[in-house]
Amino acid sequence: MLIFALFFIKGYDSFEEGIFIIPALTILFIVGLKDDLVMISPGTKMLAQVAAICFILANPSFTLHSLNGFLNINEIPYYLNLIISGFIMLTVINSYNLIDGIDGLASIVGIVIMVIYTTIFYLTEEYFFALISITMNASLMAFFGYNISSDRKIFMGDTGSLIVGLIISVLTLKFLALTPEAYTDLPFLLENAPLIAISILIVPLFDTARVFAIRIANKRGPFSPDRNHTHHVLIDYWGLSHKQASFIIGCFNLLFVVLFIVLGTTAKNWGMLLMLVGIVLFLGFVFFKYNYNFTTLKQKIKIKRKVDKIKGNLERPKSQKSKKDKQEKEE
Repeated sequence: MLIFALFFIKGYDSFEEGIFIIPALTILFIVGLKDDLVMISPGTKMLAQVAAICFILANPSFTLHSLNGFLNINEIPYYLNLIISGFIMLTVINSYNLIDGIDGLASIVGIVIMVIYTTIFYLTEEYFFALISITMNASLMAFFGYNISSDRKIFMGDTGSLIVGLIISVLTLKFLALTPEAYTDLPFLLENAPLIAISILIVPLFDTARVFAIRIANKRGPFSPDRNHTHHVLIDYWGLSHKQASFIIGCFNLLFVVLFIVLGTTAKNWGMLLMLVGIVLFLGFVFFKYNYNFTTLKQKIKIKRKVDKIKGNLERPKSQKSKKDKQEKEE
């Protein structure tokens, strides 16, 4: 649907961005589909992502010329722009891919992000990217209903999460690459743009950073599977359903963005950066104690089964005794 829509909105792009986005989407679609059918290694997926990112960075529309005074950084050399831009896109793609763990979460977070980017690009008159955001949002809304359905369920898989992650990374890069004149209609200071971008992506970025930190602390690979994600904590420890956990995380993402946009109207980036670090450290401390891997999970399952077995053995004589008493009364 997205590629189909690009053929109709390509007249709105200034640097023929659509021609560069289509091959990147195609690469990740093929790799994601293969990963859903037959598992492929993280290294292979990473190489495919790098190849897709190269197509995007070849377009001058996504070049970061300056951070506009953020942390007193202004001019950015071209080679450094390639490193920073590539790192941003890789981080966003993989972060979004990792949060696709429960029903509705990836789609509701994607919807929140797309609504914000639609507003930003509409205000800055970047209508091509506003239309991409709307198209992606429509796809996610249609998918969301089936993803949380109990009888007509479909899953995003790596095919969907990689494509949505790529579009989010493209929109993020374009947002950071906007000219200073474009920021005049936005409700925050120009130098706060990188922090606004982080706040928009706070859910996948925070979850990925937290999970990687726990895995490395446990001397395990950062891409090794476990149930340490924030959404797993909400379900396993707090007893929430998939829908409740997805809704809470989606609302948190939206409120976090609104908070930083309000603060970004007057606050300097140093103060906002300290606040962001403080909030992330606080959330990391709150969720860090909820840490278990597959080994401890198996132990908990075995213990639970033994407890259930003991309870069953204790309850069985009682039920047999009550049945015997009932038969004696009937006689």
